[in-house]
Amino acid sequence: MNTLHIAKKEIVSALRNKSTFLFMLAFPIALMLILGLALSNAFSGSIEISDVKLAYKIDQASPALAAGWESFAKAAEDSGVSIEPLPPGQDGKQAVKEAQFAAFADVSDKGIAYYDNSRSTIESNILQGMLRSFADRYNLEAAFASAGASSQSNGIGHSPAQLVKATSLTADSQPNSMDYYAVAMTTMIALYAALSASALIETERTRHTIVRLAAAPVSKAEIFAGKVLGSTVINAIFIVAVMLISHFAFGANWGDHPVHVLLVLITEVLMAIGFGLAVGMIFRSKASHSFLLIFIQIASFVGGAYFPVNDFTGFIGAVSYYSPLRWNNAGVIETVFGGDTAPALMAAGYNLAGAVILLAVCMFFIRRRETI
Repeated sequence: MNTLHIAKKEIVSALRNKSTFLFMLAFPIALMLILGLALSNAFSGSIEISDVKLAYKIDQASPALAAGWESFAKAAEDSGVSIEPLPPGQDGKQAVKEAQFAAFADVSDKGIAYYDNSRSTIESNILQGMLRSFADRYNLEAAFASAGASSQSNGIGHSPAQLVKATSLTADSQPNSMDYYAVAMTTMIALYAALSASALIETERTRHTIVRLAAAPVSKAEIFAGKVLGSTVINAIFIVAVMLISHFAFGANWGDHPVHVLLVLITEVLMAIGFGLAVGMIFRSKASHSFLLIFIQIASFVGGAYFPVNDFTGFIGAVSYYSPLRWNNAGVIETVFGGDTAPALMAAGYNLAGAVILLAVCMFFIRRRETI
């Protein structure tokens, strides 16, 4: 009961502190809005390409190849790629050099001779990939036919999709800029719980209430547990508020597993509180606040709070693996957009293990003191 009274006192005190309340809400929301809008193009997975033209000439082709090419050309036209036969008497290579076409394909039973324009790199890569896909599937169908497959059931002139079914192993759903920064800012503000936690004990000293606590019929363990519980609850309220604002105001996607996402964030808060308490007990001065600010900013920078770090190598890539934001961001994003809850449980496990170790260290320091 004493623990709950102390926790209630911490919650009420935090809610009365308007500056802290505004900082924990306004800071992540403002950064989320600024970064989400400013870097929206960096998270776009598509690019609009217009007027992709391929010229072709097909000579001495078997009926099967001609039928297959006709099906391929029709499918390409439906996808917005213009495939045109080369006009009689015109040189395909020269037409490509003059940028009349992005590429030229000379199709025959011997294969496809492909010529592109180096100034149209994106268009050329698109066409080259399409032609390679056509050639691979045509060869596969030819192998089926030569092995005795029925030309009517597995006809070469039919759609290649009848023989080959492509399945992507990556999720179609990917975070946009607002989705990413909603997660990144929320995990970052959870780490800021360390700042308020570092002052949980020191505040009692500056207010000269530590003696009254020591004289009260309350054990050190109850005081410690009450302060940790109260700080966890108030920071959890901030986390939920940021999530709700980001979802309803900015349309951020938090997926279909909110319980697992909250588990990651609350365990991160608990770990941050343990870290803040430990730092506050070691320094026992304003130096702890400065140390935590520097640590949180470095951890945020290398952990992906301001930009994705998944593809980084070298020093930043190596250091980022030691940032708690790295594994928490990854756990939440993979759960929200991949539908797999295992990464969230793994991240929560890391957080909980860190919290247990840090809180045990804090309790060790407290037991060695005369007062808390």
